[in-house]
Amino acid sequence: MTNAPTAALARPFDTPERKAFRDSVEGFINREIEPYGDAWDEAGDFPWELHEKAGALGLFGFGIDEAYGGNGFEDAIMRVDAGIAMGYAGVGGVNASLGSRGIMTGPIHTLASDEIKAEVLPDIVAGRKGGALGMTEPSGGSDLSRIQTKARKDGDHWIIDGEKTFITGGMKASWYVVGARTGGDGFGGISLFVVPSDAPGFSRTAITHKMGWWCSDTATLHFDGCRIPERYQLGQEGLCLLAIMDNFNYERLTLSAGCLGMAKRCLDDAITYAQQRETFGKPLIKHQAIRHKIADMSGRIDALDAYLQMVAWRVNEATDNSAAMPAAELAKIKVFASKTAEFCANEAMQILGGAGYLRGCAVERIYREVKVMAIGGGSEEIMRDLAVRQMGL
Repeated sequence: MTNAPTAALARPFDTPERKAFRDSVEGFINREIEPYGDAWDEAGDFPWELHEKAGALGLFGFGIDEAYGGNGFEDAIMRVDAGIAMGYAGVGGVNASLGSRGIMTGPIHTLASDEIKAEVLPDIVAGRKGGALGMTEPSGGSDLSRIQTKARKDGDHWIIDGEKTFITGGMKASWYVVGARTGGDGFGGISLFVVPSDAPGFSRTAITHKMGWWCSDTATLHFDGCRIPERYQLGQEGLCLLAIMDNFNYERLTLSAGCLGMAKRCLDDAITYAQQRETFGKPLIKHQAIRHKIADMSGRIDALDAYLQMVAWRVNEATDNSAAMPAAELAKIKVFASKTAEFCANEAMQILGGAGYLRGCAVERIYREVKVMAIGGGSEEIMRDLAVRQMGL
């Protein structure tokens, strides 16, 4: 990574293949994202060709069969390495828009017919088209059991009515995976549907003036008698949400990795600035108060790094052995990761002072964007409660 004065921890689960992948992703980000991140953020957009370049690297292909353009294998450690590198770039909007498809391809790959997989997945995995997951509603976020959007059968079609909001990648996506109620209350009454962007009765409006992720497109989705063919229903009616819970676990893993990358960038930029800036006749880094901040940041980052590697290994072990995902650990590490990123962004801002408060600085962008990491993918409060329940308490 560029601007990296601190050494990375040892990686006990590394292989030549993982290192090669990590190097290729970091090189891609250094060439294709890092130099343009600030300009894209100010413009509120970035070129679509970046999606295709990321697709060519295999960033969207984990857990997807080669027949549909995927990598043909799953590797949580590679997912983590990519997430760290993207977070380190300090351009969360790019990361969010590129990654939005990653939380909707899993349900399609798991639940859709071969016909639908062949129709939808290759273009999304290659980055030629975008995809988004539509779950959050104006009436509720993390509590998916209270989804209000409804779907009803009409001959050989489904009719969907309702709204989804805060949908990352929603303005540019060509395909959506949408949760809608087809039965009674709770998780058991929810079904999943694939919805094309040109479906009759579907529209979207942009959400702007966000605190962060400026170059990411965010949307409210409107379903007003939206009509889709019956074949676009995913899996068994009324039971799909329970069938894709692992999808949210992977999201929490990659968000945690992004937090680690953000924290590392804050530490490295703070060290670089403190070495160059002089106060009271000596470099800033020679003042004890600053040295203590750097020590605290570094210690938390090392702890998160080691924890994340172990959790990623456990995810791989669960996948390889068809065992249950370590859901409690994934919930706990997401909270720990977002808290670590928040702490490091705050301390880096203090070290940079006025220089960190100016737009065009990675620390300034990260400082604004750490808050969404504590909300998206399951809020810190929900994650804590989920962890304790998964512990059997």
